[in-house]
Amino acid sequence: MKSNKINNDKELRTNLANANTPLETREDMVFKTIKQGNVPHFLMKLVKISHTEKIDGKDYTIEFYVTPDYFSIGNNLDYIYMPMTPILAQKVGNKLYCSLPTKKMVDLIYTNATIKLAPLPIPPSASMTTFSVFKQHDELIKEQLKALETRHLSSELTAGNKKDIIISNKIYGEPTNRVVIYGWHQIDGKPIQPVYNKHTNTWADYSHGIRLVQNKVWVNGKKTTIAQVLADKKLCVLLSDEGRIEKSFYPITEYKL
Repeated sequence: MKSNKINNDKELRTNLANANTPLETREDMVFKTIKQGNVPHFLMKLVKISHTEKIDGKDYTIEFYVTPDYFSIGNNLDYIYMPMTPILAQKVGNKLYCSLPTKKMVDLIYTNATIKLAPLPIPPSASMTTFSVFKQHDELIKEQLKALETRHLSSELTAGNKKDIIISNKIYGEPTNRVVIYGWHQIDGKPIQPVYNKHTNTWADYSHGIRLVQNKVWVNGKKTTIAQVLADKKLCVLLSDEGRIEKSFYPITEYKL
């Protein structure tokens, strides 16, 4: 059984690496392998983030849980970071009862990360959305993680290695469907990428990472959800620095290239 899974994984990567594989087909293959459980074990141990804000003179503390690193496929010994369009990212989030983070959450995650990696940009090119460049960037990050492998595989919170696809009001309101990206914090804490929504929702390049956040959160010990907090006039400031976000998700659309 184990050898079949390894063989299937090798076949998957061969198919993903095929330059003729259409984007939609590639993402269908990735979604299928995720549903089959082909995800590293270390990603499944979520990390708690706590944040307190004073609202109307009262302290409010929110606790939310995030994946310790950006999403990858494979296993602890052999995995690869997998950039996705927001179409696939939302499907994966829905499947795992998770959301994508907001800009504010990305900043909080970086602040709380115990493994902070320096960003390693690859010069822009026509191939930056291909699996071959995904793998090239993956290998650069793995080199950074070599000395930190034990800590990383123990699910320590890791950041700085990718930009985030984020939840934002800027997802909506444009003539075409968009992806909103942000982050890639440098060691000094400053992000390379400001909030940006000029790519359509079929864009996914090597620098994009998918950080999942459990839908369930706790505010002053009371269970609620990310969507409810973001839609709340008063509590939204706990997770958002752009006010209320009533549509805290991406539309799952067709792949219109």
